[in-house]
Amino acid sequence: MRMAAQALGRTQTVLGLFYRRIKSRIGGKGAVTATAHKLAVLIYRMLKHGTEYVAVALADYEAKLKAKMMDSLQKKAKALGFELTPKVQGQPS
Repeated sequence: MRMAAQALGRTQTVLGLFYRRIKSRIGGKGAVTATAHKLAVLIYRMLKHGTEYVAVALADYEAKLKAKMMDSLQKKAKALGFELTPKVQGQPS
């Protein structure tokens, strides 16, 4: 599983993006372990329930991550007493 997880890091897939995101936070060894675990869980669930793997589009996954990050930033800003407003494209800074 670890070899497959390491190879996934070089692909343009959702699992590859997961690997690279985790690698930036905790390093290569931890990212390989986390991705191997995620892969093992996916395989186990497919075998246990007899379902097929449903690939999520990379753009959808990135949009989900961006929304999650925005929500987290909004909560942190609110806790510190700030209010965030999104910057409109083409608007001077």
